[in-house]
Amino acid sequence: MGILLWLVIIVALVVAALFYLRQRSATTARSLEDSQAEARRWVERLGGQVYSLDPKDDPAARQALADAAERFTAAGAQVEQARSVQQYRLAQQTAYEGLYYVRAARTSLGLDPGPDLPVIPGQQQAGAVTEERQVSVEGHDYEASPQPGERTQHYYPGGMVAGRPVPRGWYSEPWWKPALVAGAWGVGTYLVASSLFSGMAGIGWDGGYDAGYDAGLADGNPDLGGGDGGSDGGGSDGGGSDGGGDYSGGGDYNGGGDFGGGGDWGGGGDFGGF
Repeated sequence: MGILLWLVIIVALVVAALFYLRQRSATTARSLEDSQAEARRWVERLGGQVYSLDPKDDPAARQALADAAERFTAAGAQVEQARSVQQYRLAQQTAYEGLYYVRAARTSLGLDPGPDLPVIPGQQQAGAVTEERQVSVEGHDYEASPQPGERTQHYYPGGMVAGRPVPRGWYSEPWWKPALVAGAWGVGTYLVASSLFSGMAGIGWDGGYDAGYDAGLADGNPDLGGGDGGSDGGGSDGGGSDGGGDYSGGGDYNGGGDFGGGGDWGGGGDFGGF
């Protein structure tokens, strides 16, 4: 009798374990399918906006749409390669950023930018450009502005680049690209950021650029106690004067955070009344 009871208990436990594993597998599959569908929805929304908006003769709008098109291509590739919920969320996040560029293009064209978008990682910490700035760094001129203009045609939605904030705003060129590509800020890039944002209200991480520049300079100059810096004194990073080109597919978003499916955004109609 005791052996039979133990057999019944063991069978019951095996059945319960199999049922749990099956339910868990089904839940995981549903979550993956839901994440894929949500990411695809945002990517398709971005593609619709990119191909339906005419930049006309507005250089700033044209540049913003070109950046949005790059995010559309990158997000589409991420969706096709995704195999996990987190990877689909990263693709969705790239689509969010592309839609920020669409909003920037619409703003430059004098159109209603549409409803607000979900916040992207680091955006609130980075803050926003709140005033016109014109600086010269190593003989090269840089400008920043809250609005698009003839000399500020490169938009950035704000966020973290290689662990440092780049505020939302319009710039004369994408000076942050060397840090984005290299994954680290060089002395020149620090100097540009420090010059542009020093004392500007609305910029996150107050004083971080000056401190980072000093640290980077020390690393690059053996006279200042740096370790492996070259003998030419740390000026190896051109600091964005190459004019940059565009974003390469969402690389500055450190893993993305949990958007929690963040795609409600008013229940789904296509980007308001666009």
